[in-house]
Amino acid sequence: MSFYDSETIERARQVDLFTYPQTCEPQELVHVSGNIYCTREHDSLRISNGKWCWFSRGIGGYSALDYLIKVKGCSFLEAMEAVTNGAAIAPTSHAFISREETPRHLLLPQAAPDNRAMLDYLKGRGISMEVLDFCVQTGRIYESRNKGHGNVVFIGFDKTGKARFGCLCEIGEARFHGDLSGSDKHYSFALPACMENPAVHLCECAIDVMSYATLCELDGIDWRRNNLLSLAGVYQPKKKMEESKLPVALTRFLEDHPHVKTVYLHLDNDTAGRLAAKAIMTVIPKEYEVKNRPSPRGKDVNDYLCNRLGIPIRGAKGKEQER
Repeated sequence: MSFYDSETIERARQVDLFTYPQTCEPQELVHVSGNIYCTREHDSLRISNGKWCWFSRGIGGYSALDYLIKVKGCSFLEAMEAVTNGAAIAPTSHAFISREETPRHLLLPQAAPDNRAMLDYLKGRGISMEVLDFCVQTGRIYESRNKGHGNVVFIGFDKTGKARFGCLCEIGEARFHGDLSGSDKHYSFALPACMENPAVHLCECAIDVMSYATLCELDGIDWRRNNLLSLAGVYQPKKKMEESKLPVALTRFLEDHPHVKTVYLHLDNDTAGRLAAKAIMTVIPKEYEVKNRPSPRGKDVNDYLCNRLGIPIRGAKGKEQER
């Protein structure tokens, strides 16, 4: 059995998934467009800017080691042997680009010919057609497909309208979810920022944001006059709560919308959600007013919406946290 010192391991980690197949499996590297490549074996695995993302499985990484372990199923030692014996370990012009040095380039999966499966799925979660139509027309959601599997793709934009965040959720019972390669959680999924409204409503995930908008519609409230923002996943504060930082999505939103001074929290009714709400209320600057408003019934906003509409709620076993 081979053993590797820390220096060799670090050098191996610097070999990215563009350099490795060039050296070891050139027949596997397929050019898609520009600086984007895929592999012949997995056409939904995209390689770009020193990173890779396997869209059909919702996983990604920064190195050939990650790829060999996560995609090929190699053990760490098997992956190390393949990289050290097959690839040039000395960093090349493509070999290693640090996360800090690389501008994030969001890799979006190709859109499906239509959105039928996605719309059926989201309507089954109680989301209104008015909200769905808005999200489709503004490019906030679309359907992607890969080898028969349909996914909902959620997009977040910066204040200039550029897509900066993306995540996907598989349509079906056995779903996976994950952020897309190059996603920046500072710009998570959100619905209209109303410059006249001094409050923002904060939910955990994209579907909860859409659910809150639908609840507003049910109550005769114009949801387009609200600021609705998702955290793009579970927010985990530090053990010493006072040392926590605000979620990056909320920080960026407040910086970009200085007129907003009130934050409504609609986080999950579980231990993680309650802890997150407590942390945000603890560390947010005193100039902001925070109002904790978890859903009165159910685990999250979507559960409450389904309850109001009288439609089935997925059981705890199948409950996933879309982001």
